[in-house]
Amino acid sequence: MQLTAKPLQNNALLISICTPQFKGVEAKESLAELARLVTTLGFNVVGTQSQNLASTQKQNVLGVGKMAEIARLTGNRGEMEEDLDTEDLFDDESFGDMAFDAPIYDEMRFDDLPSENLPLYCADVVVFDCDLSPSQLRNVENQLGVEVFDRTGIIIEIFSRHARTRTARLQVEIARLNYLAPRLRESTSGNKERQMGKGAGETTLELDRRKVRDQIAELRRELVSVQHELKNRRSQRSELFSVALVGYTNAGKSSMMRALTGSEVLVENKLFATLDTTVRALYPTTQPRILVSDTVGFIKKLPHDLVASFHSTLAEAHDASLLLYVVDASDATFRTQLDVVHEVLGEVGVDDIKKLLVLNKSDQLSLEQQQALMEEFPDAMMTSTRNPLDVAKLHQYIVDSSQQDMIEEEFIIQYDAQGIIGEIRTSMSVIKEEYEYDHIKLTVRSNAIELARLKKRMQK
Repeated sequence: MQLTAKPLQNNALLISICTPQFKGVEAKESLAELARLVTTLGFNVVGTQSQNLASTQKQNVLGVGKMAEIARLTGNRGEMEEDLDTEDLFDDESFGDMAFDAPIYDEMRFDDLPSENLPLYCADVVVFDCDLSPSQLRNVENQLGVEVFDRTGIIIEIFSRHARTRTARLQVEIARLNYLAPRLRESTSGNKERQMGKGAGETTLELDRRKVRDQIAELRRELVSVQHELKNRRSQRSELFSVALVGYTNAGKSSMMRALTGSEVLVENKLFATLDTTVRALYPTTQPRILVSDTVGFIKKLPHDLVASFHSTLAEAHDASLLLYVVDASDATFRTQLDVVHEVLGEVGVDDIKKLLVLNKSDQLSLEQQQALMEEFPDAMMTSTRNPLDVAKLHQYIVDSSQQDMIEEEFIIQYDAQGIIGEIRTSMSVIKEEYEYDHIKLTVRSNAIELARLKKRMQK
C-alpha cells in the first residue's frame, strides 16, 4: 500500500559504492565517517545502501535495479520507472567476475521503527560517499526526485556553516563557487536557446558563468589583502616560540588548546567544529611567551579546492617551532587518520619542523591498550586533557623544547637605563640577578633575535 503521509525532513540515506580500489574496511570506515559528517549538518541518518561496481564513472552512478530500490525508499518521487522487469533488477556491472569482500553493510537500517510500522519510504536526502560529476548528480536527482549530495558537497556545506572569521569565510566561498560552477553549467547547458533577447546575445548560462567567475576573482583579490594582513601579524610574532596543534578533525585539538592556554575556545564533539586558526599564549605564562595555535582539522578525501584555499590558515603550522600531532587514541582508525595529516602537511610544505605525536583521549583506553600503544609509538606522549597531570607534563615538554633553542647571556645594566630592565623581564627569562653599587648584572635566556635587539638598544 502506498503511503501518502509526508516523510520527515532531512532524513538521509547514505550510499557507498565499492570498487576494486575502494572496498572492505576502508569503505566501511569511510561510510561511518560520512555518517558523522551528515549528522554534523543536522541530518538524521536512517539507513545505508551499498553496491559493488567496477568504477564510479557510469552516467547513472548505480545499476538500474539498485536505483529502483533507492527510488522506492525515497518515495518514487522522480522519473525512475516503477514497473521494471525482474531481470532489470540485476545489473550485470554489479555482479561481475571481480573478487569483492563480503557485504559490509546492513542494507537500509530502520533501527528505531517497529517492523509493522515501517513506512514505504522515509529518506528525503541521498548522500553518496564519493564525488559525483555534475551530470551524474543531475541524473540521480532527476530519477529520485530528492536532494542529492556527494561527499565533497557535504564537506563544503559544513565548512560554509562553520566559518567565522573573514579569512575562513572568503576561503570557503571560493571553494564553494569553484564546486558550483561546473554544476551550474551542467544544469543549464541543455537549454541553449535561452538568451537575453533575440539574436546573437549572451545566453543566460554564459551570463551566470561570467558572474561566478567575477565573484571568484573579487574574492581572491580580497583574500590576498587579508592574507597580507595575517602575514604581517605572524611576522610580528616570529621571534616567539610557537606551537601548532595539528590533526584529524574531532581528535581533541580544541580541548587541548583550552587545557594548555586556559582560553575559552569552542569545544564540540562535532567534525570541523573549528575552522579558524586561534592563537593564544601558553598558560601558566612563560618568559618569553610561548604561543599555541589551534588549526583546522583534516579529513580523508578533503576536496582539493579546500586544501588549496586553507593553505594560508595552515601557515601557522608552516611557521611553527613545534608541531603537536594530536590523534584520538581511542579511535581504531587513528593510524590512517595520521597518514592523512602527514599527506596534507606535506602539501603545505611542513618538513623540517620538530614534531611530537600526542596520543589523546587516553582516559577512554584500558591500561593494557595504553601500554600496547606506547610500545608501538615509544616517542609519543600519552595524554588526556581531563587529567591535570597529563596537561602539566605536556606543558613542561613545550617549555623544555622552547629552551633548547635559547641562548644564555650576561648583561650589565645601569640603574638609570630607562625601561631596559622592565623590557628584559617582560620578554626574556631571567636566570640570575646580581645587584652592585651602580648597576645590575642579569643572566638571561632568550632567542638570538631578541638578544641582538637588546644589544643594539643598549649601545644607543
